[in-house]
Amino acid sequence: MKVLLINGSPNKKGCTYTALCEAEKELNKQKIETEILYLGQKPIRGCTACGKCLETGKCVFDDTVNVALEKAAQSDGFVFGSPVHYAGASGFITSFLDRCFFAGSDVFAYKPGAAIVSCRRGGATAALDQLNKYFTINNMPVVSSQYWNMVHGNTPQEVLQDLEGMQTMRGLGRNMAWLLKSIQAGKKSGVALPAPEERIWTNFIRS
Repeated sequence: MKVLLINGSPNKKGCTYTALCEAEKELNKQKIETEILYLGQKPIRGCTACGKCLETGKCVFDDTVNVALEKAAQSDGFVFGSPVHYAGASGFITSFLDRCFFAGSDVFAYKPGAAIVSCRRGGATAALDQLNKYFTINNMPVVSSQYWNMVHGNTPQEVLQDLEGMQTMRGLGRNMAWLLKSIQAGKKSGVALPAPEERIWTNFIRS
């Protein structure tokens, strides 16, 4: 089993990375393979709604999004991390997730997802809520912890001093591992994934 952790911060080894690493350590203790994917500092284009991905399963803009989709197909669970920018997730990860979930929703469906955010002071719950919405629109179990999945600090050193936040990250790692093992055990026992109905689209404005 493998969990893909996404670092949606422009800082490769900043506060968000520090939090992701704490969750990763616990996953590794539970014998879960992990990989942290850094989105980098190059601009990530937003979705232009061209619809080509519906034909190919890949985005026409061949960047980190397509790299992540290939890795996601081989992963069993996900942790998406972001700093808080203006009480929301970073522009990097927002553009990234918009395109990922539009182009490759099938590779995420029915796999556990978790979001974590790091902030200096405020806006964390709004950013966390924003990220969780990607899971709840795509048939993904949402992994929680003992508190909201967030850490506080302006530097990695300050984040390490957020003892409750670090404990929350460890709990997230354990809960993710438990859920993955439970899903695996269910499959071995013959419990199939839910069979979705044919999708019904209802527009609110009718002629």
